[in-house]
Amino acid sequence: MLLGVTHTDTGDAAARLAGKVHTLRILRGEQSVADVADAGVLVVSQFTLYADTRKGRRPSWSAAAPGPVAEPLVAAFCAHLSKVGVAVETGVFGADMRVELVNDGPITLILDS
Repeated sequence: MLLGVTHTDTGDAAARLAGKVHTLRILRGEQSVADVADAGVLVVSQFTLYADTRKGRRPSWSAAAPGPVAEPLVAAFCAHLSKVGVAVETGVFGADMRVELVNDGPITLILDS
């Protein structure tokens, strides 16, 4: 999953969102990550989810939280998933990474805390 953090996000919001991701029935057979024994979650921090493209030709990233704010919240989100037994994989925060993604099914959701 791609995880964006904004200035108003909190540790409580990270916990609520992790709980939602854990129990949301979006896998085959209307199952959730909590229902599938070997289900894991790949969490990639993605500040570009908060791009504002309403003005001009260059996106603004001002709605994205800066690294010192976002990184601990991404870590808290991952820790909450790990605490309930989910295998969590992450990238390197702030790194320029190449991530390949295959959507299995016609679903893309935006979850907001």
